[in-house]
Amino acid sequence: QVRLVESGGGLVQPGGSLRLSCTASGFTLDYYAIGWFRQAPGKEREAVSCISSLDGTTYYADSVKGRFTISRDNAKNTVYLYMNNLKPKHTAVYYCAAGDQSFIRTTVQAICYMQGWYDYWGQGTQVTVSS
Repeated sequence: QVRLVESGGGLVQPGGSLRLSCTASGFTLDYYAIGWFRQAPGKEREAVSCISSLDGTTYYADSVKGRFTISRDNAKNTVYLYMNNLKPKHTAVYYCAAGDQSFIRTTVQAICYMQGWYDYWGQGTQVTVSS
């Protein structure tokens, strides 16, 4: 069964950190770009960060640059999102998605804004930043 599972969310105080994990089962992430997206209450889902399968190139939305770091460990079939110095505005459900890059040639920034292109989505993990 093909699945993407996010984990690592939770309640954290402002200024705190979290590490989200996105683990695939039923397929290998080696040829898949991975995107992290989030949806806050009453808002549309938006891109947070993406990482290419081709060369590990990364992209970050302006709102998280310098604060979040995306990385991948293909041996563990997992992609991580390290989130530091969190603020209440970062509260949202965070989703990861995987898209096959075998037949697409575009920038990692571009694929971060192509939510309809992704093949698989996780169920999401809640991140709440509150004192």
